[in-house]
Amino acid sequence: MKVELLAYTKDADRLCAAAGNSCYSERSSAEIIEDIDAEKLLSRIVGMGHHSVIEHAVFTFSVEGVSRALTHQLVRHRVASFSQQSQRYVSMDKASYVTPHTVEDNPEALEEFDSVMKRIWDAYKDLEAMGIPAEDARYLLPNGCTTNITITMNARELLHFFSLRSCNRAQWEIREMSDQMLKLCKDVSPVIFKNAGPPCVRGPCPEGKKTCGQPRKDL
Repeated sequence: MKVELLAYTKDADRLCAAAGNSCYSERSSAEIIEDIDAEKLLSRIVGMGHHSVIEHAVFTFSVEGVSRALTHQLVRHRVASFSQQSQRYVSMDKASYVTPHTVEDNPEALEEFDSVMKRIWDAYKDLEAMGIPAEDARYLLPNGCTTNITITMNARELLHFFSLRSCNRAQWEIREMSDQMLKLCKDVSPVIFKNAGPPCVRGPCPEGKKTCGQPRKDL
């Protein structure tokens, strides 16, 4: 998996702080933006739950080498834009797939897993050799097949995304991606994402009996 932050709103903390403060000022955000204490102001606004102002900040990520199992979960986040590698127009003739950690740690399971994957890709290449178009040959491909995807979300949706997907109860692969995205966001917008992550970062876990009982302290 490779996660890169391709583009983001410049000085997003200050921009969003100015936008929030302009709601209560006679001056415009353009007049306010250079004079404010962005960290103090935005921390107060976000802390009060007024998250609409952080929708002005937008972040775009390039993600490589993740599984289709991950992206099927990812696109449930509908307040976002996605551009995914097409299996209709891009030949998948080179075997590339994600192996779960539980399989990697079990030699017998790994042998079975890799054996099945080899058979799938052999069959895929056979179909292409018969003239079957990639868009039809792809019906053979598994959820573990790797893909590349471009993701754009505003900061408000990212907070929601991190709350769900950096939780210990999230599926392991999307959690690993979420954690990498969160680190990149914190590097460029430390105020907006100061308390980002699963609910246990900010307070009690809301999962009730399903809680993992292990609050995340590594984010």
